[in-house]
Amino acid sequence: VQLQASGGGLVQAGDSLRLSCAASGRAFSSYDMGWFRQAPGKEREFVGTISYSGRSTYYADSVKGRFTISRDNAKNTVYMRMNSLKPEDTAVYYCAAGQYGSNPTAYDYWGQGTLVTVSS
Repeated sequence: VQLQASGGGLVQAGDSLRLSCAASGRAFSSYDMGWFRQAPGKEREFVGTISYSGRSTYYADSVKGRFTISRDNAKNTVYMRMNSLKPEDTAVYYCAAGQYGSNPTAYDYWGQGTLVTVSS
């Protein structure tokens, strides 16, 4: 599975963005998907995950209630809607395919990342 994340950009605090992650290759619909982020000088951290069916989602406390992950298996794409963005959300965001959960080692495939910058 190859993953291509897009949709990042420069926004102001309080704005919204929608990230997309397009997958190529077989069996996208059989993979749980995750979003992670890495801020400058910090470790990569879990943001959220969605099950292969889309029925289950789980978020980090820092984004719960503001970010929403969805997927369209017919389009081989997973989305993350980010509302009420804060400067501390500034990071490179990565999508990943693998096993549902917050552990990055459970994901086998990673996209290249898309930069989100939130100005105050």
